[in-house]
Amino acid sequence: MEFLREIAHLRPRTNLFGAVMRVRHTLAYAVHNFFNEKGFFYYNAPIITGSDAEGAGEMFQVTNLKLNDIPKTEEGKVDFSEDFFGKATNLTVSGQLEAETAAMALGQVYTFGPTFRAENSNTTRHLSEFWMIEPEMAFVELDENMDLAEEFIKYIIKYTLEHRKDDLEFLDQRLAQEDKSKPAKDRQEMGLIEKLNFVLDNNFKRVSYTEAIEILKNSKPNKKGKFKYKIDEWGADLQSEHERFLVEKHFKQPVILFDYPAKIKAFYMRLNDDGKTVRAMDILFPGIGEIVGGSQREERLDVLMSKVKELGIDEKELWWYIDTRKYGTAPHSGFGLGFERIIQFVSGMSNIRDVIPFPRTPQNADF
Repeated sequence: MEFLREIAHLRPRTNLFGAVMRVRHTLAYAVHNFFNEKGFFYYNAPIITGSDAEGAGEMFQVTNLKLNDIPKTEEGKVDFSEDFFGKATNLTVSGQLEAETAAMALGQVYTFGPTFRAENSNTTRHLSEFWMIEPEMAFVELDENMDLAEEFIKYIIKYTLEHRKDDLEFLDQRLAQEDKSKPAKDRQEMGLIEKLNFVLDNNFKRVSYTEAIEILKNSKPNKKGKFKYKIDEWGADLQSEHERFLVEKHFKQPVILFDYPAKIKAFYMRLNDDGKTVRAMDILFPGIGEIVGGSQREERLDVLMSKVKELGIDEKELWWYIDTRKYGTAPHSGFGLGFERIIQFVSGMSNIRDVIPFPRTPQNADF
């Protein structure tokens, strides 16, 4: 697989990558189908933006300044007024904030486009350039948001099972062969098609963050120091190992975690009455961990403004987003699904670099 990544321009000619690319196409078609049938409008958020939706700061900067002769202000900082857009701009990490503005006008919308993270993560589940699906709905609260996300995932999996049967059978056999070469303890309990049907046939288990922390705190791997990140107290940010333990070992089914601590979530998530948790939800899948992240958005202007101030976010950069609360607001919700992660799950590919034609990762932008 490593060798095939070095010749990514030729790998679609193999049976394996031909199958994966056909599955990718079918999933993409199913995404548009689902939302169209539900009466959503497809909305195109900008790829070049001045805002950081996640507040994580892991963004690629966009500039046409000459890097060997950068104009400086009197304070010695970069003078972005000389840049192409007259200000600092980045590649988008999410179309969510822009989609929220459209949901308040059109009712329900979705974006489906490329997103970028300048995160130095060399893992089997991270890419620097990937595709994201982000629906946003007015007059929808957290429970309905969870319902829609579950229905959506089941729809696109079912559609692909029906329309890509041959390719999925081929990928199923490939996975079974690969599994035989692993030690017994690392083998998957289910075949690929069996696993897909298992997701379709079972409701996702809904568990509060607080309940999940208790389960993890009292779990064997935590007590015996098997987790790389020990869970000691409420408020810990869950890592992929914790998410996978909950899904694969404890509940043995997809899990939706909700009501996370406000401190570890983004500024736009609706604060609960307890003042310490937000109406956030993550969907966790076997083999992958988090596949969907979403929330009910903070529609109350005063609460949103206090959050913006508390986190030191520049109000001037977000004036347009704040406007959407000033000029008529309503409860609204949405989520984001990383397209490559669902392709990984449906195709059985263990590395995310093998489900996108030309993977972009740290130190790698060939082709």
